Order: sequence, then C-alpha cells, then structure tokens
Amino acid sequence: MPAYAIFDLKVFDKEKLTEYKNVAPEIIKKFGGKVIVSGGEANSVEGNWNQKRVVVIEFPSYEIANDWWNSDEYKKATELRKKAADSNVLIIDGI
Repeated sequence: MPAYAIFDLKVFDKEKLTEYKNVAPEIIKKFGGKVIVSGGEANSVEGNWNQKRVVVIEFPSYEIANDWWNSDEYKKATELRKKAADSNVLIIDGI
C-alpha cells in the first residue's frame, strides 16, 4: 500500500530552494516516489493550519518512504532544503 511524505514549507530563500529542487527529484524517483502536490493554491477550511507551501510525495510503501528519508543521498538534499525553508514533514501510511 502507498505511503506519503507530506511537507509544509515556509520558504525564506528561493535561490537555495532551487538548489534543493535540482537534486531532490532524482532521489525521490530512485525510491519509486512521485510528487503529487507541489505548492498550488490551498484553502484552509477548518482549524488553525497556517500552511505556506504544501508538497506531497507518494511512495510505493511506508518502508520505502522511510528508506528514502533515511538515505544518505536524501540527507544531503535535506541540508540544502534546510538552508532554504523551515519545514514540517510527516511520513504516513496510505490505504
């Protein structure tokens, strides 16, 4: 069953984010992932969610999503992302 990595990003350096976006997609693809939401218009219709930029990545399984997150390659990409944005990230099992 699929799993999802959900990001809520508050971008503070668009140039640095471009560096991340130049390397992250290949790493995601290597683990069978695909980006299914990247930014776009959002409307918080209930609660106190003050999202900035939401990104959702689908992976073939929860295990693979965690392998991606913990991979040496993605850890390097994470350092680039952290120089560009504050992030909240959740990996969740799908149905």
